[in-house]
Amino acid sequence: MATLCLPKAKLHIGVRWDSHAPLAAALSDPSHPPILLYPGEGARDILTDPPIGPVTLVVVDGTWSQAKNVVRDNPILRALPRYAFTAPEPSNYRIRREPCVEYVSTIEALMHVLGALEGAPDRFRALLDPLNAMVDAQIAAQGSSPRRFTARHPKPERPRRPLPDTVRFEDMVVVVGEANAWPYDSGLVNPRDELVHWLAHRVATNETFSMIVRPERPISPTTSFHTRLSDETLLAGHARTDVFAAFDAWSRPTDVIMSWGHYGPSLVTDSGGTLPAARIDLRAAAQRYESKKLGTLDQYATALGFVATHAENLSDDDARAIDSGSRGRERLAMLAHIVRTWHHAK
Repeated sequence: MATLCLPKAKLHIGVRWDSHAPLAAALSDPSHPPILLYPGEGARDILTDPPIGPVTLVVVDGTWSQAKNVVRDNPILRALPRYAFTAPEPSNYRIRREPCVEYVSTIEALMHVLGALEGAPDRFRALLDPLNAMVDAQIAAQGSSPRRFTARHPKPERPRRPLPDTVRFEDMVVVVGEANAWPYDSGLVNPRDELVHWLAHRVATNETFSMIVRPERPISPTTSFHTRLSDETLLAGHARTDVFAAFDAWSRPTDVIMSWGHYGPSLVTDSGGTLPAARIDLRAAAQRYESKKLGTLDQYATALGFVATHAENLSDDDARAIDSGSRGRERLAMLAHIVRTWHHAK
């Protein structure tokens, strides 16, 4: 629909984009630097803080689950500066239920974003005409068709606690890994993201491990933005083998590694490091416990009372983590707060 309405728009269909030459070429035009329209950590509000000058706008279309997987699995997309927005009006895409009431369809998102980029919010409202016609036609067709019975399957029973009773509090270690994402213009073919900051925190004792890993590849233009670590700080880091050796000495055989998803631990194991065998995905645990879709780590931690500008109910190390300014330290403090909140709620 967008490509039919916008003559200069280009449509690329696929799942993996690491070796897709046309997309790489489109993202390499210095006169139109690329940006990604996708919500998440570090995303700037494009309606209130749009980029200056012409850009190449990259939009991932599909269901929310599909779009999430595409962004997660493609370094060429993860490396782009990210923008998002809160829709100033409700969606008219009434034939599909969005995950949140403030979400809108792709064509509606384009209408809002292009208006912000061009400085003319009403200029692209005509993009909604085919969407509204399609929605009205489908609703009319549904009204003239007999209703079908759909069997309802019972929801799985919600666990009594977020974490297994067999996991001891003194063994709980939250971890965060920050990466140097592949620069899409580096000429490398499908390289893995590179670990540049490895952090761990033993919640019961407030012991913290934090070491910068010196990058071995060129630093991506977006790495400092996402990690809040300067290029100078990264280049002054330690050799990867030294970091892994130090962590092996810090960790214990009984430690249970807890992370938000699998990305952080995989950065370590994919580059030759070792971790204790016992691991828990806190995002999956929270998903089962809350029995609903969750937002970002920031959103869930905030829902549990985490306030980044205050140190109430945080350990001294958690408070120092926030003050240090790095994104990894702040994420580590969030994870520690989640685990501590769950433990005290027993």
